[in-house]
Amino acid sequence: MCGCMHSSRDQALHLEGDPSPSAAPTSTLAPRKMPKSISISKQLATIKALKKGSDLEKAIATIALIFRNSSDPDGKLGKATAKNLLQTQFRNFTEGQETKPKYKDLLSELDEHTEDKLDFEDFMILLLSITVISDLLQNIWSVKIMK
Repeated sequence: MCGCMHSSRDQALHLEGDPSPSAAPTSTLAPRKMPKSISISKQLATIKALKKGSDLEKAIATIALIFRNSSDPDGKLGKATAKNLLQTQFRNFTEGQETKPKYKDLLSELDEHTEDKLDFEDFMILLLSITVISDLLQNIWSVKIMK
């Protein structure tokens, strides 16, 4: 495990806007104000090093931002959150894989993960593993790249 951690600045950004328990509404009928999130594209636009970044650099930065936006203050993803990201953000790679033994093995490994949470390195390995076995990757390989 890489043990990647958020900086204190990242943690502050992650927690920014969260109401403290004392500021929470006292009525159970009052809706809780949720902080408005900034889109990934706007977050990417604020990273000076990516202004002239390659498509690959921007792709990895996008994954890192999605991970950071979904992780807890310690920079880890709960298993349920990781599975939710797979269903919502990686759906085209996971669709149709549910019955395949390799995919089932990957999800079993996720369920049996000794820790209850995934760090960024574990999450990247999971994404890459699913990508390699996906039907979508086969479609990508068949795309014409030259006239």
